[in-house]
Amino acid sequence: MDPEKFVSVSSSMKEKDETDPIDIDTAVGTVGVPLESVPTNAAGVIDPAVERAICRRLDMRLLPLLALMYLFNSLDKSNLGNAKTDGMTTDLHMVGNQYNILLSVFYIPYVLFAFPITMIGKRLGPANVLPVLMLGFGVMSLLAAACTNWGGLMAVRWFLGTFEGAFFPLVIYYLTTFYRRGELARRLGIFYAASNIASAFSGLLAFGVFQIKHSRVSGWQYLFLIEGAATVIMSTLAFIFLPRDIFRCTFLTPEQREIGFLRMQRDSSSVVNEKLELKKALKVFSHPVAIVWILIEMCLGVPLQSVSLFLPQIVARLGYSTVKTNLYTVAPNICGACVLLILAFSSDFSRLRFPFIAIGFAFPVIGFIIYASIDALNSIGVAYFACFLMTAGTAAPSVLLSTWYNNNTPAESRRAALTAVGVPMANVMGLVSSNIFLDQDAPVYLPALATTAAFGGVGLVLTVCLGLWMIADNKRRNRKDGVNLKVQDVSTEILSEGPAHPSYRWFL
Repeated sequence: MDPEKFVSVSSSMKEKDETDPIDIDTAVGTVGVPLESVPTNAAGVIDPAVERAICRRLDMRLLPLLALMYLFNSLDKSNLGNAKTDGMTTDLHMVGNQYNILLSVFYIPYVLFAFPITMIGKRLGPANVLPVLMLGFGVMSLLAAACTNWGGLMAVRWFLGTFEGAFFPLVIYYLTTFYRRGELARRLGIFYAASNIASAFSGLLAFGVFQIKHSRVSGWQYLFLIEGAATVIMSTLAFIFLPRDIFRCTFLTPEQREIGFLRMQRDSSSVVNEKLELKKALKVFSHPVAIVWILIEMCLGVPLQSVSLFLPQIVARLGYSTVKTNLYTVAPNICGACVLLILAFSSDFSRLRFPFIAIGFAFPVIGFIIYASIDALNSIGVAYFACFLMTAGTAAPSVLLSTWYNNNTPAESRRAALTAVGVPMANVMGLVSSNIFLDQDAPVYLPALATTAAFGGVGLVLTVCLGLWMIADNKRRNRKDGVNLKVQDVSTEILSEGPAHPSYRWFL
């Protein structure tokens, strides 16, 4: 490639921090925003303080609302484990592996409907579709409290999976339309930390709710009723307050909205608000790297779902009562949220993804190996420490992996398609988790612990290998073109072709 030709396209895109200024002369010529309407300094660039102000306003409006939405999403999805500790399986006359089947059925519609609903969300707008999905799984949680047998709860779990499958992929895609690539991991980390907080809050809520004594309503039914009602209320607030896109953020000034558009054009999307074309979107899966990302998601899914679904049962092995078991799940989940934020902020600061994904994988692998190798009742402190390691490394890889492949996919439709497949594939591995933690293996669950550690180990190896390949491929591209480009040097507005474009560089 001719270096001078490249410089003429993106001469202003030097190695930058996410708050570094954008060259208005290049940006205005591309998107047609009037130069006089955009605040610039004497050098003709946007004041970094203006960008920081935009991010602060977006953070204050988007992140708390999305975090609350995901908190309720996580509560409604994972409260079955808490309900089981209060006698739900006895009240509904479950026998054999019916509880495990109940967990498994959730993931079938979760995967089947995630892709089409995410594509609908791309077309109609995530801010319109997300509250509807939230209303759906809130209603399902309410109906779960009314179930009187296993079959009824099976039907509820099916529709719960239908409404929840596209939720996380749509949120990820939604955030990519507001933030630059170097800003995304910590925002997703804050959002996803709500999942860990939800698990911790679920234990606290269950601890409190199970103290309620009523002759006709069980504690687990109260749990479903309270969480379902709160979710329905939250869905209404979300529909009112979620901005539809950067142009309709009423909390931003007109100038800030224009700058927000330019930011996305330069360091997120090749075409902002790109029209959905399904055939072009599906081309993302033609590249082998996309398949490796999906395989890593699947490896991640087993430890992620094992901790999400079975942490109360893992802690119960330590010999605590039902009430204390739920209470002792709180601290490990808080630890998981803290580690997630540390790794996400570190990843954004260094503009690196795969090393921190690998670190995240290492924690649960070590944790499950320790827990499987010791006599938990005689080493309660070590076993409980292993629970902290399990939770410390399950959330972080999920956030950073989603950020990694979104950072490397400038075309919005392809980005939505890849996320719509990748995230559900991680969650569908709950089919594995829910069928390896069997009652006949209780309370040790040795086969389940070993299987979970093995999946985490394979994910760790794949992550490191893919990251090293990307480093090598970036160097190969530089040698071929006779330039020394880094990912920060290349504007996303010229990368609609993805890796096929000669100026493409992998975001590591």
